[in-house]
Amino acid sequence: MHAHLRVARRRLIGALTLTLPALLAACVGEPPAATTSPPSSDPAPAAIDSAREELAALAAAARDRHFTARYTLTGDGPDRTITVTSANDGTWRVDVPGGALGGTADVSFAGTADGLFQCGLPSAGRPEPASCVRLGDPDDAVPSRLDPRVQHPFTDWLEVLTDRLAPLAVSPARPPAGATGACYSVDSTSASLNPPLDVGIYCYAPDGTPTAVRTVTGTLVLAGPAAPAPATVQLAGPVTDGEPLGVTAPDVDEPTPRSTGTP
Repeated sequence: MHAHLRVARRRLIGALTLTLPALLAACVGEPPAATTSPPSSDPAPAAIDSAREELAALAAAARDRHFTARYTLTGDGPDRTITVTSANDGTWRVDVPGGALGGTADVSFAGTADGLFQCGLPSAGRPEPASCVRLGDPDDAVPSRLDPRVQHPFTDWLEVLTDRLAPLAVSPARPPAGATGACYSVDSTSASLNPPLDVGIYCYAPDGTPTAVRTVTGTLVLAGPAAPAPATVQLAGPVTDGEPLGVTAPDVDEPTPRSTGTP
């Protein structure tokens, strides 16, 4: 009996001696083959947007450009002549015929060291002499109810166009009829209800003079060569504590805002 047990034990030990190495090799397995590293998720450097760069450079030149010029504004209603003055000291003035009271009153907007002003000019809807109302500090925005939006391409929108981080899409565009210069289509890539500027077409001469702007407001086209700039702009009239003129026509029961200054 004991002999049979010893024989069985030796057979079992022999079998284990043969199978254990194979079992261990199967458990350990071959080391995994080297795998190729996945491609980096980092985007490739973006190509320079040449149109955006060109427009930013021209807008920067426009910010430094000082001149007086007339522009023809076409759109709804009869053509109008917009007068733009960018003075050597950085002050500015834009006269907008039909810019208030539903197109019946002429107004002027100006930015000086003393503030931002709207001036009512003698016109059909406002026959009294010119007078001005201070709207705020020089860098303040014109309230939307007073804003004809014609002055922006020559003032604060130039800063937006020079800002390469502004949410804008820029591409080359054909000049509007009668316009010259390099033109660019500008769209907003922001979902904001208040985009930084009006989308449209913006055109410039090589020296930075704005030659045309087409937005929802209408089309502005330079009407002749720009003239030299004055040293500073002058307001169209005295500053009063009257009410500014709104863009829309007043209700029939609402009196037209009048200056409280001395006529």
